[in-house]
Parts: sequence; C-alpha cells; structure tokens
Amino acid sequence: MTSPSMQGGAERTVTGGVDDRLEVTTDAGDGAGWLLFAGTVMGLAGFMRIIDSMWAFHYKGALPDNLKDSVLGDNLHTYAWTWLVVGAVLIVSSVFILARSQFARWVGFFAAAVAGLSAMTWMPYYPIWSLTYVAIAVMTFYALARYGGRDSI
Repeated sequence: MTSPSMQGGAERTVTGGVDDRLEVTTDAGDGAGWLLFAGTVMGLAGFMRIIDSMWAFHYKGALPDNLKDSVLGDNLHTYAWTWLVVGAVLIVSSVFILARSQFARWVGFFAAAVAGLSAMTWMPYYPIWSLTYVAIAVMTFYALARYGGRDSI
C-alpha cells in the first residue's frame, strides 16, 4: 500500500505494515542552476568573442576616427588577437565550470573578470551592450563565488 502524501520532502510507502521511507534526492544540489548559467554564459561569451575576432581579422572597411584614442590603439588586428585569446579563455573556463571541477571556479573567476573588463573597452562605442555584458559577468562571478565552492560541488 502506497500513501501519496508527502512528509518532509519524502514519499511515504507502507508495505506489509512496515513503515519505509523513500528519500527523494537530486544530484543537482543548491546552486546547480547558477552554475549551469555561469558555464553557459562563459561558453556563449567565448563564442561571441571568437566571432568578433574573425570579423576584426577580415574587416577591410574604414575605421571610426576615434578608434585611435581607444584602449588598444588603432590597429584592428590587435583587437582581433585580443578577442581570440579572450574567447579561448572563456570557452575553456566554460568547459571546466560545466565539469564542476574546483579548478574551474578559479579559472571562471579569472574569465569573468576578463569578460567584464574586455567589455569595458567597447564602452565608448556600445554603452548599453557593454553594461549588459559587464552585468552578466558580475552575475557569473556571483554564481561561482556563492555556489562554486567545495561544499556546493
């Protein structure tokens, strides 16, 4: 005989007069959604940075006049190499985060910081997108700080 009532998060099953409890647990634990968010964001951000680098390598048009005053100078190939390296770091950290290794937490901290700082280089040209990207990097940093520790993994 099975009782459909839930007591304390466990389904209660009664068999032959013996009271057995079936404990329902999940492998995910607290913060699994945040860690999935962090890993996914890092992977997507890395992919977007690699797309940015491919565009910068192949762009042959006129550059904005105020690019000479930017953080990395006026050579678009410098930006292309920077975005390629940043993209690779972000994708590698994404894989580590989704694998839930402790090392991934520290790589993720570094990658989130790099993602936020690299987005700020575009602040004069795309302020809304840059601020959004920085906010996503901050949320990723929070996910790793709050839920990426040894107790959570």
